[in-house]
Amino acid sequence: MMTTDASTSGRPERRAAMPTWLIAVIAAAFGLFYAYALWNAVAFLISQASGPLGLNGYGWFVLLLPVVLPILVFAGAFALGWRRRALPFAAILLTGLALVSVFWLDIVAYSAVYGGSLLGS
Repeated sequence: MMTTDASTSGRPERRAAMPTWLIAVIAAAFGLFYAYALWNAVAFLISQASGPLGLNGYGWFVLLLPVVLPILVFAGAFALGWRRRALPFAAILLTGLALVSVFWLDIVAYSAVYGGSLLGS
């Protein structure tokens, strides 16, 4: 008689790395920081677009990137880490947040130095 017990099939029994509530708490805590980065990017985009000269196509492209990037990085970091234990999951989300922060600083520096090339004519 064949049994499908995990101990006899040779495959180890998998259990969840951490409870669902802990995943939600860690993701929500880091999600607030990602949302803050997104909010800053949207506010900066609106302030630049509603200025006296507006934005050209390149300006829209450059200033929409920091709006989209936090969403993509959070989704990628969550997908990469949600099955891990709490500390590696938090470390992955923190690394993604650092990536978003460095990109945001690059956008602000680029806008400060080459801001005239982003404005409409």
